[in-house]
Amino acid sequence: MATGKVKWFNAEKGFGFIEQDDGGADVFVHFSAIEAGPGSYRSLEENQQVEYDVTQGQKGLQAENVRPL
Repeated sequence: MATGKVKWFNAEKGFGFIEQDDGGADVFVHFSAIEAGPGSYRSLEENQQVEYDVTQGQKGLQAENVRPL
């Protein structure tokens, strides 16, 4: 799993970007990739530390299985 911090996340549009701790390119994150408990709102806060899996999406790197730390 990779780790990083949320660069920005627009809760209204449901997406944002994660800055990788290893200095790699920023990773796109969609709200559907955020793991949240039942009834929890899937959102992230700026500068929040997260862990995630990196996959190759249609437009570049994409985060999956995103978990706040």
